[in-house]
Amino acid sequence: MKLTRVSQRVLALLMAVMLLPFGAAASAAGGITSGTTYVVFYVDKQEAFLDGEQVILDSAPVVLKGKTFVPAKFLGDAFGMKVEWVAATRTIIMETPKYNISIDTKNKSAWVNGYWFRMDDVATIVNGRLMIKLTWLSDYMGASYTYNSELKRIDVLHVNQPEGIYDPDSNSSRPVAKFTFAKDTYRIGEPVNYVNLSYDPDAEALKLEWEGKEEAFFKAGTYPVTLTATDKSGNKSAPYTRNITIVNEVYLSKVEYPIYTKPVGGYITTDWSTLYGNYFNLDQVSKEVTEDRSRSLILSDSPETFTELGILYQDTAEGKTRLYANHQNGMQKKVSFAILATNMSDQPVTITTTKKGEVYPTIYAMQMGSEASVDFLMSDPINEKKTIPPGETFVYKQFPDFYPGQGVNLLYDVETDGMVQYTFAVSDKVSSDMLDLPKLAYNGHIRGTFPITGFDWKVDLSEEGLSEPKLLVLGDGKSDPFQIGYDPLRGMEVNDPANYGTVYKIHADKPRKMAIMVLAKGGPFKGPFKVNGEIRKVPGSGVLTAFDGMVILAKTTGKEASLDIEFSPPAGSAFPINLIFYPLDERAH
Repeated sequence: MKLTRVSQRVLALLMAVMLLPFGAAASAAGGITSGTTYVVFYVDKQEAFLDGEQVILDSAPVVLKGKTFVPAKFLGDAFGMKVEWVAATRTIIMETPKYNISIDTKNKSAWVNGYWFRMDDVATIVNGRLMIKLTWLSDYMGASYTYNSELKRIDVLHVNQPEGIYDPDSNSSRPVAKFTFAKDTYRIGEPVNYVNLSYDPDAEALKLEWEGKEEAFFKAGTYPVTLTATDKSGNKSAPYTRNITIVNEVYLSKVEYPIYTKPVGGYITTDWSTLYGNYFNLDQVSKEVTEDRSRSLILSDSPETFTELGILYQDTAEGKTRLYANHQNGMQKKVSFAILATNMSDQPVTITTTKKGEVYPTIYAMQMGSEASVDFLMSDPINEKKTIPPGETFVYKQFPDFYPGQGVNLLYDVETDGMVQYTFAVSDKVSSDMLDLPKLAYNGHIRGTFPITGFDWKVDLSEEGLSEPKLLVLGDGKSDPFQIGYDPLRGMEVNDPANYGTVYKIHADKPRKMAIMVLAKGGPFKGPFKVNGEIRKVPGSGVLTAFDGMVILAKTTGKEASLDIEFSPPAGSAFPINLIFYPLDERAH
């Protein structure tokens, strides 16, 4: 048999080792190479040597029917290979760099990468320990060996294959998975900093798969964390495991952790016990309330979904007024919607529009309300003027045709120098003739004219005022009363549930460091807030419910001169909602 150059080198090394006295052999073995394992066995003796150090084996090597068997678990541990007993199936699992081996001790069968062997041909059990045939060392474990029959001595040399070694079959190298922690120990609830050290010898991008990785751990103990890396060629690294130690000292509780660490816009998942125990029953922030009665509110929202043509709502006003409409086409054809303005005086009247919130017709009711509120809170300056002769009717606003199921939500701040009648109507065609249409019946939604268009709330969120979590409730009709108005079409007093069409301005001087969260207590919610001049949608996408948890609206640093939050209840959303103010300390970054 012709020896390869590698085989010649290994054989020469083994012969050199065998020729040395044992003490010298141990010294030489210790200096062979990094990653090299040298084992000396003696048949029928439990004494062995691992890298020059004497060890006692559970089971000594044996010769049975002319075949030599050596202890599998000992060699697997020495070579860094998995050898595991599965009691439920009485099966032994072995994993080597290129082979998955399963030995069924009950049925006396063995499988190597799916191929069947008789167990007696490859392995045996001695004193309850798995012994493998000596030839398996080279066949499946990648080790070289020599056997001295006179001394009954077996010398085994195993060179660990380095990570990232080139594989000619795939024409690429295996990636190397590796990581560490930024510090030796972490406290309960302390964010863990994982330092990824993985690399690919071919400089390919890696896909990382983690097991046991947590942002933080909430129970003291030691936890294994495993990382595996896969390159774009599909080569997978060996799993790399490190243990993380969590000491019995609390940094953040499980409730506190997301509030401190989640960014603005992030979700804080909760369950009902957490909500009831921590957030539904908080004390409310005391507030000084000032009502904005500088303009009236004409609100048209009934019939919200119209099923026939006609006048939806109609009333007169002079001076500063806010027009609010929320309607949806419940008919089986497209229709036209408009707001008409009729001069009720004997002098020309000019209507000046100073602010607006509009949305194009859409079938999504919650999006409709949210986008109109966004547009209105943005407060883009406008100065549209329209002068109406005495007794005349002009079309104040006309919109694209509503197809079945579509609707709009609209807000306009207007100023007039005379009395004007505003008419909200749907018809086949927009014209002043819409005034002759029948007045549609009220169907349970909001309709009326109200004296208030805003609420200014001054709250104390300083270090003294917010020493523990507190909340503000919007739209519950109790701590935030619904305003009372009048519906002239029905001739009766009405209220505005959730105060739709109004704007809340919440102001705090010198706010402390805190997190501000939105909890949709009453049902589905989708709408914007304006925080210190910046529009923030809640949630960023989709719809928020109490089942989803809470969304972080803002975080303060404790260095702001003031905190100002503006909010207008969006059409389509359910109320009440809670604003939760959660004080933060130096643990917040």
